[in-house]
Amino acid sequence: MRAGPTEKPTILVIDDTPENLSLMQVLLRDLYLLKGANNGERGLEIAQAEPAPDLILLDVMMPGMDGHEVCLRLKQNPKTADIPVIFLTARGELEDEEMGFELGAVDYITKPISPSICLARLRTHLALKATTDFLRDQNLFLENEVAKRTREVNAIQDVTILAMASLAETRDADTGNHIRRTQHYVRALAWKLSTHPRFRDYLSLDTISMLFKSAPLHDIGKVGIPDYILLKKGRLTPEEFEVMKTHTTLGRDAIASAEVALGLEVAFLTMAKQITYSHQEKWDGSGYPEGLAGDAIPIPARLMAVADVYDALISRRVYKDAMPHAEAVEIIRKASGQHFDPDVVDGFLQIHQQFYAIALTYVDTEDDPQRKIKHPHMSQEALP
Repeated sequence: MRAGPTEKPTILVIDDTPENLSLMQVLLRDLYLLKGANNGERGLEIAQAEPAPDLILLDVMMPGMDGHEVCLRLKQNPKTADIPVIFLTARGELEDEEMGFELGAVDYITKPISPSICLARLRTHLALKATTDFLRDQNLFLENEVAKRTREVNAIQDVTILAMASLAETRDADTGNHIRRTQHYVRALAWKLSTHPRFRDYLSLDTISMLFKSAPLHDIGKVGIPDYILLKKGRLTPEEFEVMKTHTTLGRDAIASAEVALGLEVAFLTMAKQITYSHQEKWDGSGYPEGLAGDAIPIPARLMAVADVYDALISRRVYKDAMPHAEAVEIIRKASGQHFDPDVVDGFLQIHQQFYAIALTYVDTEDDPQRKIKHPHMSQEALP
């Protein structure tokens, strides 16, 4: 704690000679609050206590712990490292001054002291200390403000993303917590794979955070599907299904248009485009829209593919009941190497109980944890 704008600065004098302590008392008492210590150990105790002194005048030659050792310990302790230290000593050789500055002292005053010079140097270093403290406080304030604004921006992003995704989902009658479930599935799967040799360089903490943020946009393209197809009861005709399949391209293009309007590329939107456009691709190349195969499919899309299919399988549809968790897990296991990246499936199989726990956490009704969640037509592309 330092002196406020209307308070006298506090100076700690550490000197083993009573006469020197008395001299400094007479010289400084009208201008500063004074604390005194007649040995190094006591000086360190006072320096570490609250309120901390604003400056320390330190004798070099003291029995036991000398001034050099005291200064070294002051600078090694985070609580006292920023307190300016001025050596007061009868040793005026150049090497003594050099050692003092190397230890972290801000000045070196030789005895016998000149009162005017001593006071001038004290004023100078206290002013520098006050300026340094002010700038540090300003920097801390600015850092806190930046962190606060960043949290606000991230919150606005999250709310906007969920609002956009929810708007797309509310176009059909089977809306539920599909968005939140798949979001948490993807994050759980990413954490599991983050130590895997194939994925650990990609799945950093920041990447996993962006995955969680962008996952809800995976079906945003549904807003562009005509109602007569999107809201149709029963299975789609082959022609209607071709139209339904365009939701991947529509979603990708909508996000790309938003980026163009924004005038810059945003990392999580780049990932959102990958998920939206490619989450219906299959490992063996039989998916859409481009028929990508293997590692050509972006990693975020591969994770979403497993999450999306699992949620479709355990959800009740107009034309089918919800599938038990164990059966859904078995279907995904059998689709390894065909629909899904085998290593992603292996990761899923190791944490499938986490998926089920997420499904039960974000249920659509209190009495039916496996209610129909997503529009039935989407399952024509999701089920193996």
